[in-house]
Amino acid sequence: MKANGQTTLRDTVTLTGNGVHSGKPVRLTIHPADVNHGIVFLRTGLANGRERLIEARHIAVSATELCTVIGESDSGAVATIEHLMSALAGLGIDNALIEVDGPEIPILDGSAALFVEAFDRVGLASQSAARRYVKVLRPVRVQQGKAFAELRPRDKGFRLDVEIDFDTPLIGRQRKIVDLSATVYRREIANARTFGFMRDVERLWKAGFALGASLENTVALGEDRILNEEGLRHPDEFVRHKLLDAIGDLALSGLPLIGAYHSYCGGHRLNFMVLDALFADRANYAIVEGEARREQGHAEIAGGIAVPAFAPDIH
Repeated sequence: MKANGQTTLRDTVTLTGNGVHSGKPVRLTIHPADVNHGIVFLRTGLANGRERLIEARHIAVSATELCTVIGESDSGAVATIEHLMSALAGLGIDNALIEVDGPEIPILDGSAALFVEAFDRVGLASQSAARRYVKVLRPVRVQQGKAFAELRPRDKGFRLDVEIDFDTPLIGRQRKIVDLSATVYRREIANARTFGFMRDVERLWKAGFALGASLENTVALGEDRILNEEGLRHPDEFVRHKLLDAIGDLALSGLPLIGAYHSYCGGHRLNFMVLDALFADRANYAIVEGEARREQGHAEIAGGIAVPAFAPDIH
């Protein structure tokens, strides 16, 4: 890899599956893209054969309840983009065209691991243009009740400090701090699954959420135990998944961040709000070039997953 070059995929990858909230089948095709293209979604399958391009930017966010949605529902939207965006950002992929023929990105196994495996199978390609970054220059903070999210300046790299606190001994208070790199992302973050509480099933179904959730793609919490037979992938899988989500949501900055992120009891809404606060004042950030590339690697692809009926509260 060229030390400071932008990166795309070497070839196209395709995955299929169901949306965790819509329950609808979807085909996802991720294409290589030219320099300075960024991450752009091509929403197909709309009425009358229409298609729509949606840039993966915070200004395109239209909803943040239980997932991140870009675009408007009446003209074409894509929901639950955070796991895919997380995998792209985690591996340092700058340019891609994401073609999706349904309203939601497939949930696959509930983590970002299968996206990472797909990208690693085709490999990454270094590009001639220099990589650009959003460097945080001044602290910004947003808060809702006890929950908060903030971005602070840092000389280099992107550090995430995520803490959660759930009123159940199955989760409790968990905190994890990472300096983001491809190696750290693969080893510590990518395979952490989404999770939810069975107590909220009926309410979510009535609201049109979690219609495609199952024990195949979600860590399900009962009153006093985890319902998945295989248990957890990590003792602190819950906070690791919150890290995964934060990486995906913050990738909507449009360029990789140089700075430090800290959240307590955060989520999609606060992640969106802290980006909005960052970009509200041009003095908060600078666009810079030249930080060294992160390491890359290879693995194998995996296909879609059938989803049986089950619907917890998705996080």
